[in-house]
Amino acid sequence: MSALPYDPARLAHCAGELIVNIRELSERGWTPATSSNFSQRMDERHVAITVSGRDKGRLVEDDIMVVDLDGRPVATDKKSSAETLLHTQLYKRFPETGCVLHTHSLVQTVASRLYAGAGHVHLEGYELLKAFTGNTTHETAIELPVLPNSQDMSTLAAQVDCLLDQQTLWGYLIDGHGLYAWGRDMAEARRHLEAFEFLLAAELELRKLR
Repeated sequence: MSALPYDPARLAHCAGELIVNIRELSERGWTPATSSNFSQRMDERHVAITVSGRDKGRLVEDDIMVVDLDGRPVATDKKSSAETLLHTQLYKRFPETGCVLHTHSLVQTVASRLYAGAGHVHLEGYELLKAFTGNTTHETAIELPVLPNSQDMSTLAAQVDCLLDQQTLWGYLIDGHGLYAWGRDMAEARRHLEAFEFLLAAELELRKLR
C-alpha cells in the first residue's frame, strides 16, 4: 500500500486529463508566458493543481502536484500558484465542484479592464447562456463579476465568498488579469469557460459597432 495520503493512481488520472485539456487551451493562446492555473478534485481532501511557473503548453505529469483544501502542498516540496486559495475555496464550499480553470486570454483580459469600473459584465439574451448549468432559456441575464486585482489572495477569496453568498456563479473576472470558471468535471468547467470567452468576445464586438 502507498504511504501517501492520496491515491497515486488518481493523481496520475487527473494529471493526464489536465495536461491534455490545458495543452488545448494553451494552443488557443489563453495561457501566455506561463500564466494561468488549473486544478481537479482528487477526493474529499485533495486537489491536483498545476505547479507554479510552468509553460502550460508543455506540461508533463511531474508538473501536476497535490494540495489540501487549505492550499498546502501534500507530500511534495513543489510550489503551486499563488492563487491556489482561489481554487481550494471553491472545492471547500461546493462538494460538487470537480474542476477549476483559470485562463488569461486577450478577450478576457481586455473585457476585465473595460468593465472593471462597473464591477460586472451584463450578459443578456444570448442563446449561449444555456451553456451554463441550470440555465434553460436565452431569455435570461447574468452578471459576470469583475473583481479588483490584488496580490493578497485572502482578500480576493473573501470577495469571491461574498459574491457566492449573493448569487449563483459559474465564473468571475479579475481586473487586468483573467477569468476563473469551474464545474462538476472538466467537461462542464470547459463548457463554462468557453461560453464566457465567446460571450465576452461578442460584447467587445458589439461595443465596436455602437
